[in-house]
This record gives sequence, structure tokens and C-alpha cells, in this order.
Amino acid sequence: MFTGLIQKVGRVKRVSRGRGLVLEFAFEPWPDLLSKGESVAVNGVCLTVVDCDRTRFTADVLGETEAKTGLAELVPGAPVNLERAMRAGDRFGGHVVQGHVDGRGTVVARIAKGRDFALKISCPRQIAAATVLKGSIAVNGVSLTVSGLGDSWFQVDVIPTTAAETNLGSLRIGEKVNLESDVLGKYAIRHGHGEEGGLTMEQLAENGFL
Repeated sequence: MFTGLIQKVGRVKRVSRGRGLVLEFAFEPWPDLLSKGESVAVNGVCLTVVDCDRTRFTADVLGETEAKTGLAELVPGAPVNLERAMRAGDRFGGHVVQGHVDGRGTVVARIAKGRDFALKISCPRQIAAATVLKGSIAVNGVSLTVSGLGDSWFQVDVIPTTAAETNLGSLRIGEKVNLESDVLGKYAIRHGHGEEGGLTMEQLAENGFL
């Protein structure tokens, strides 16, 4: 599980295609080093470390993941948002991010708002349906608060710190991003037609949210 609080911006070091897509990423080292087998979210996509040292790691990309995310479009030098999976007892911030991308969105507007800016992003209707105003959504793995919402779009505000410490600051109109809806919104849709007419406290408890 992840929180959507990006820890580092790394760079794509190598892209190789043989029997499948393999990506290598370079980054400034963490104080506690990466290890083989652990999970790292790359632009919001949960990947398993198959090889690593202090400043790089390699990951295999499943065909399904390649088809549903933007990882196949990465080129050497591209910036990527990195977050290691939470450990038991870690401080929790952001929101629950699984690293399972629901779909792609497209930046359709970048709106200056004083020191901040807003991104308006078009998205599949099912993602918008699982989203609520003032709720959370992950954009390229970054936990953001929804400030505007339509049937096939949403808007998020980006503060200077987020712009500087993630790759959201360099996004331009027309660029595609990975999107993951808040898991609570997914449960609300899944159970919204039950006998009680909606998601219940018991259902939330059964699924580990209480």
C-alpha cells in the first residue's frame, strides 16, 4: 500500500524490450537502501524491484500493466514519481493508494491561481463516477484533493511544493497521466445497489477501512 506522498523524483535510465518491457530508474539514494523484491510505485504504478543498488533499480512490466499505464511511453531521461510501499507503523498521510492504475487521463487545462495552479484532466466516466468533490485521487501517484468535477473530467489544485517535488510541475496540456480513484469510491459504487441502498459501516469494517 502507498499514500500518494512522493518521496523522490527519479529518472528513466534504460528502456529495454526483449520478451517484455524492462525499465531501469536512477535516483538519489534513500537512507535505508532498496532491496530486491520490495514494491515501489512509479508514476502511481506498483512495480517489484528485481535488481538494485544505491542509485538505481530495475523492474519488469507486465503486459497488462504496459497496456493500461503510461510506462510503455517512457523514454530515457523522463522524470518519474517514486514512492516506496508503506511499512507497518509508518506515519500515514495522503490517502490509501494501491498502485493499481484505473485508467489514463489527459491534461486539458492548466490554470494559474496566484502562487498555485489547477490542472483540469479529462478521464473515463467510470473514474469520474468514483470521485467526489473534496475527495482524493492519485495523479501519477500523487495524492491530490478534487476541487472540480464533471461527468468525464476533474480538477485538482497544485501547490508550489507539490509542483517542485513531483513531475506534476512539468505537465503540459495534452499530456497523459496515470489515474487511480480513491478505493472508498470504488467500494461505494460496488455496493451502492445493495439492500440498504448504499455503502454501510459494516461493509467498510469488513473490508478493513474501520
